[in-house]
Amino acid sequence: MIVTVDLPSTLNAGPAAHHDRAWQHDDEDSGRGLLKLDDLTAEVSQLVVARLVSKDFGAWADTLARVGNCVRPVRLRGTSERIDPATGEVLSSFSSSDHPLGVVHVRCGNRRASECPSCSRLYAADMFHLIRAGVTGGKTVPESVADHPLLFATLTAPSFGRVHTSGRCHPGDLNRRCPHGRPLACGLVHAEGVEGRRSAVLLGQPLCPDCYDYASHVVWQWFAPDLWRRFTIALHRGLAHHLGIPAHALPEVATVQYAKVAEFQRRGAVHFHALIRLDGPRSPSGVTDPPGAVTADVLATLVTQAASTVHLHVPAVDDQDVPRRLVFGRQLDVRVVRSHRPDDDQALTAAQVAGYLAKYSTKTASDDVATSTAHHRRLQATIADLNLRAQVATLATGRSPYELLGHWGRMLGFRGHFATKSRRYSITLGQLRRARQRAQARIAASRASGTPLDLASLEADLLADEEETTLVIGRWSYLGSGWADEGETALAAAAAARAREYAQEKAAARQHTSPR
Repeated sequence: MIVTVDLPSTLNAGPAAHHDRAWQHDDEDSGRGLLKLDDLTAEVSQLVVARLVSKDFGAWADTLARVGNCVRPVRLRGTSERIDPATGEVLSSFSSSDHPLGVVHVRCGNRRASECPSCSRLYAADMFHLIRAGVTGGKTVPESVADHPLLFATLTAPSFGRVHTSGRCHPGDLNRRCPHGRPLACGLVHAEGVEGRRSAVLLGQPLCPDCYDYASHVVWQWFAPDLWRRFTIALHRGLAHHLGIPAHALPEVATVQYAKVAEFQRRGAVHFHALIRLDGPRSPSGVTDPPGAVTADVLATLVTQAASTVHLHVPAVDDQDVPRRLVFGRQLDVRVVRSHRPDDDQALTAAQVAGYLAKYSTKTASDDVATSTAHHRRLQATIADLNLRAQVATLATGRSPYELLGHWGRMLGFRGHFATKSRRYSITLGQLRRARQRAQARIAASRASGTPLDLASLEADLLADEEETTLVIGRWSYLGSGWADEGETALAAAAAARAREYAQEKAAARQHTSPR
């Protein structure tokens, strides 16, 4: 069904819509229109109608607005007080009983789009600004970083067996067979869309599941974060060798900064997308210029060499397994990034890479690959088998690097963070979140007083690491997560979807009216 719902606080773009986009994601989740609630059961439909006609619907709508249409907010009950640490004076107090619903709702903060679309959009927006600041400057990062050598590198997993690929898939003699009697070639053209739908489901699936090395796939995935760490070490050593200095002296001459996200390929193996920037020596005053002897092309060569030569020796899972030498795949892509529109087709722009990395920072294995296929079910079975064998080996030896493998089955064995960065690449997510809280407080004060507010001119103040001058004492108890029933959850999800559509409409309008 389609319901017209009037949520003034949620679906109207208030004055904050004119402020800096980095600080007003919550206010941006707006736009009056129809909320589409499709495929609801009769029971959920009744719950939706009951909420719409309830006496406290206005209070509930305001609560939904405060949490930015979060579909799984955390419910808390308790009190808090702000106290002057010097005098002990209580400056202010707050109690959940003062709230119209008697309960405080807080955003779940989940970065996964499959779990909470609203909080995922907020996380992606923060990641966009974090990544872009490291490319073009801004948000306390000097604009001089735009002139530093910068690369966009993609490091993939090696081959564990032939899988169906897009385009002309493994052309060759169909009469050639593997030891299990299956063809070593395919010859089909796998493409997305209606015409290629039947062949598209084969993408990422092994030509022969029995030839595919599932155990090595899982082990590589498990140690992928360690292999990335080895890559950064190799890059630092290669850079020091190029500059003709000892590796321990490199921080006095140059530093390497990066922002990285992990993405699952169709075959269920992660690959890393990374922005890699070269800076000068560390300085307490900020980012310094890199040595002129290392251009973007030189840095690209060093990254390619490090990714091609780095390796990691890992032990066997148990006595029935074998040790392995892990490496990155041969499909390595390293491209130069420009802060402005590049003259050549090979270079990328800052907006392109920032949007790309921010998008994949909100993904999980289930978002990127179809986990219902026979291939991914076999991956899950391999993880369970290796985990059981690791547990037995742990009992015998007292320790195994694979003993926690079973905890990461949902991630297909990948135990790393989906988004990471070096310390000095740019600002932190914590700084952005504190700035948003300060901005929201000032926006509320501006609305109450009717005084215009330009947050863009206050950026440095919003991002400043101010020391706390008051003591906050809270007594809170956790009541649960999520809305009271499925009807409220459906309304929240519909409001989040409408907010996303409205933000896309605004972005399209700005792009249409902005000068070239």
